[in-house]
Order: sequence, then C-alpha cells, then structure tokens
Amino acid sequence: MDFKSYLENIYIIPILIFSVVIHEMAHAWVALKCGDTTAKDLGRITLNPIPHIDLFGSILVPLFSIIATGRVFIAWAKPVPIDGRNFRHFKRDDTLVTIAGPISNLIIALLCSVFVIIIYYITTSMNLQEGSYTFQFLGYMFKMFYAGILLNVSLAVFNMIPIPPLDGSHVMANLLPDKLAMKYRQIGFLGIFIILGLFNFVPGFSRFFGAVIGYVAQPYLIFVNLFIK
Repeated sequence: MDFKSYLENIYIIPILIFSVVIHEMAHAWVALKCGDTTAKDLGRITLNPIPHIDLFGSILVPLFSIIATGRVFIAWAKPVPIDGRNFRHFKRDDTLVTIAGPISNLIIALLCSVFVIIIYYITTSMNLQEGSYTFQFLGYMFKMFYAGILLNVSLAVFNMIPIPPLDGSHVMANLLPDKLAMKYRQIGFLGIFIILGLFNFVPGFSRFFGAVIGYVAQPYLIFVNLFIK
C-alpha cells in the first residue's frame, strides 16, 4: 500500500473511536443502573472520547493494522473500572454489565446500516457531479458507515470470546462454580497471549472467527441490500 492508500483507509478511524467509546460507556451506564457508581464517579459515562481512549489500543494498533493490511482487526479502549461489591446480585449484574458492551456494538451496526441506506438515497436523489465536494463527502460517509457495520460486528464477536480479559470471560466465569471461576479469572491479561496464539498458531481458528463474524453480519447486510440495488 502506498501513502495515498493509507489515507483512503483512514475513514475507519472515526467510527472505530466512536464504537469503542460507546462500548465502554455502555459498560459504565449499566454498572450504574446495577448500583456501582465507580465508573460514573470517574467520568466514564460520557461521549467525550478522551477518558475512554487508550493510546495504544484505540489509535496505534488500529493505525498499524491499516498500514500493514488495510483493515482494522483489533482495537480496545481503557477498561471501565467496576467494583462488584456494589452490585445487588454479583453474577447477574456482572453479566449484564459485561454484555452491555457487545450489545451496544450490535446496535451501532444497525444504526450504521440505516445511515448507509439514507446516504445512498441522498446521493442518488441529488444528481451530484462526481468529484464535487458534496459527492466526495457523502462517499466518505457511505464508506465509513458501511465499514462500521462489519467493524462493530467484529468488535462484538471478538469481545465475546470467553478468554480473560475479554468480556466473554466474565460471562463464562459467572457460569462456573465459584472456586473454578476464581482460578479462571486469574488468567488475567495472560489471556491476551492465548488469544494471539489462537489466531496465529491454531489452524482454522481465524477462518472460524471470520465465519462467525460473517454469520452475525449477514442480517445487517441483507437489510442494507433490500434498499440498495
């Protein structure tokens, strides 16, 4: 990829930052509803990206991914601080807080689908001249929201992998007996190396992961294709 190609792929960054911010804000908001004010007190229930953004996971890793491959494969924001002692029913509330993030990404994917359809109809109804600023801007927005569909589905699926420290590990831990759950949680951030190992050294895992993303994304793409011919 040349420098121009890098710039053409930067359109994914705004929707990526927005998506990870909403993901973390959803964790914080549901935690508050479940009785824990920790995240709220630290200013994490906000659309302001600054409190949520992790320089490495939200910016440098996605940029490196774009430069290396032209796509974003992985990204994350600062984890939302949660004090489970404030929950009324720990396992239930911890599970609700956990799934709030991936569910928010699936909702964003739906909103991206709607915006793709709206922008398509605006562009086709205005008879814009190719190369005009308005045409280019709408084209940029179309690409961003269309990419946002698959991006948010990918974020939802990736985060639900049941390996610490991903969201799915909380759900898995809450399904396990207490002693086993305690040992399982002790994997902690070592789980990152397990995840990297699965993607890089386990034959077929990346293909399986991609197939799951495609399966989850299919209803969104079918919905879009109903309106875009």
